[in-house]
Amino acid sequence: MNEIIQMPARESAGLTAAEVHRFSAVEIRQRVNLVQEVMQGIMKRETHYGTIPGTQKPTLYKPGAEVLCVTFRVAQEYRIEDLSGPGVARYRVTCVGRHQMTGVALGEGVGECSSSEEKYKWRGVICKAELDATPENLRRKKYYKNGNTADQIRTEPADLANTILKMACKRAMIAMTLNVTAASDIFTQDIEDLPEELRPQEQAQAQSQKAAPAPHDPALSAHWITQAEAAITPDALTEVWKAGVAVINEAKDTTAYDLFKAAVVACGVKLKATEEAKPESEDVADQQLETPADEEVEFEEIPE
Repeated sequence: MNEIIQMPARESAGLTAAEVHRFSAVEIRQRVNLVQEVMQGIMKRETHYGTIPGTQKPTLYKPGAEVLCVTFRVAQEYRIEDLSGPGVARYRVTCVGRHQMTGVALGEGVGECSSSEEKYKWRGVICKAELDATPENLRRKKYYKNGNTADQIRTEPADLANTILKMACKRAMIAMTLNVTAASDIFTQDIEDLPEELRPQEQAQAQSQKAAPAPHDPALSAHWITQAEAAITPDALTEVWKAGVAVINEAKDTTAYDLFKAAVVACGVKLKATEEAKPESEDVADQQLETPADEEVEFEEIPE
């Protein structure tokens, strides 16, 4: 008796496409929406992600990367290169993301960490006797912006080897997660590793950009608001949104952007309500008109 084998169902908003080797625009949109839903409904600020001063996008932390990997069923596979030398512990790690159900390699991320980095290279002294017993070339005085100083000595690389390896793995895993889930437009990476003395410069630059916004051009916002209100389908509204944002961003008119965004949101709500209120018979007629006469039909294969 022949056994009927049921083909695995296509994964909705997932990371593999078994039937064809590409994703449709709808599936790409579903994946992006899923990342945003997980961020808003599951992740917690300062636990799974956080905003570093001077940056515009949230920084993805390791717990947040783990949540995204669970969401998309991505398993991590690590390749480790030991680049350590005399007096330094250094590792370069490649993290490969594989789909848990199929084993398909979805993408990679590379991370590296070394004991020569500033935050690992030096530590505070336990007592003055330890400072006096340390050779001159292995100690220093750390200066801070507020005028304070602190005595520091070189760390022992062997004591930090495991920490260095884990940090390299973490960086590689976060890079892989951003690559595989296409979440780079939402999150950034490794900004939390930026030295504290450099963060105020980034923050000052961001504040200076916000302090002097471009003057508002009422004609610019009015033109694109009119274009948005004239859109009769969600796809048309999306095209207007992309084109309008490109022009307004080039003009750096933040007021026009806010007005245009509010108009697009309102038009989107109106179009959605119109679609939901459309009679079922009309939907069927539209589908019949949109379906090509020579459309190919795919059937499941049932081996004998």
